[in-house]
Amino acid sequence: MKNLGALLRHIHLNGPTSRAALTEEFGLNRSTTMALTAELAALGLVREELPDDVQKAGRPSLVVSPESEKVFVLAFDVAVDWLVAARVGLGGVILDRRAAVRQRRFPDLDDVVGTLAEFARQLLRDVPDGAVCVGVGASFCGMIRPHDGTVRYGPKTGWVDQAFGPELERRLPLDLPVRVGNEAHLGAVAENQRGAGIGFRDLIYLHGDVGVGGGVIVDGKRLGGNDGYAAEAGHMVVNPFDGRPCLCGSRGCLEAEVGESALLDLAGWPHGSVGRDAVASVVHAAERGDRTAREALNRVGDWLGVGVANLINLFNPGVIVFGGMLRDVYRGSAEQVRTRIEANVLPVSRERVELRIAALGDDTTLVGGAELGFAGLLDDPAEAVRRAHRPRG
Repeated sequence: MKNLGALLRHIHLNGPTSRAALTEEFGLNRSTTMALTAELAALGLVREELPDDVQKAGRPSLVVSPESEKVFVLAFDVAVDWLVAARVGLGGVILDRRAAVRQRRFPDLDDVVGTLAEFARQLLRDVPDGAVCVGVGASFCGMIRPHDGTVRYGPKTGWVDQAFGPELERRLPLDLPVRVGNEAHLGAVAENQRGAGIGFRDLIYLHGDVGVGGGVIVDGKRLGGNDGYAAEAGHMVVNPFDGRPCLCGSRGCLEAEVGESALLDLAGWPHGSVGRDAVASVVHAAERGDRTAREALNRVGDWLGVGVANLINLFNPGVIVFGGMLRDVYRGSAEQVRTRIEANVLPVSRERVELRIAALGDDTTLVGGAELGFAGLLDDPAEAVRRAHRPRG
């Protein structure tokens, strides 16, 4: 069972792979590899085909490919300003999606769950005959209790101990558990497996929505913490003496100094300006020579650099990945961030660290939610197929 899941995970993450390459990768003999791939094919999870180039001498090794169109999860992304639902096929292919603007009228559990449940019904109506749903994963912009998907705290949305996971599970037309994770934690996994962090064993992902969240990968594994709330980088205090107040009750937290409100206030943007477009507009104005916007971005970038420097000193990552609205902020303030790293990070820790923008763009957290949905299948393929939901054609 362990080898079966490991082979499926490899194909899921790396795409079509020859039997010969799988045999070498896992140190198996050819007959064992053949038996495992045949079992995966019998379960409907992969297909085995001759390679495109069959002109080479000798017997060609069959190529094993994920059945992306037939095996899928439902993935959800709940951000401060939008809701997304998608059907994501084995192999990480986004097959179909629905999206809606989320109004900032919080708390809004019933509205969020109702919208996502309706999106799920629409997505399931359009699946091809014979397709199966093997899991459900959701990314949420708050602190999540891992074992049941309860939102313990969402400082920007007013959510406290909201039963998001259980309520969504109840409203979905499926008999499958809903797995919920923090957006930055899942973003770290997604960028490590499919984005800017491929090939790195140690990674830090910083996600900007309205606030700032963090996800940490240490030696290839996500850091969860004692209760699942690790890596709240946004509430690392960087300016304790005259810092801006934070909704958590502290002052000078990283998200208070570099979040949406800080940048827009410093730039003098009109009251009521919010969201990703407003943040991007400050960056664009700075690039065009707007002095106030440039000064605001420089100050925010300096505090971002302080936070990044602390994280590098603590974790010695191979790469820092900036996602969400921090993609724009970092793009406009990279010089300030790098200056802080040069001044405040131990030389042995800074000499090899790389700074990158999330390669998956706005889909980083959605892809992370999908990977959470696939976790059960990759742990136990046969059991997940047995429990899968089969939509009626």
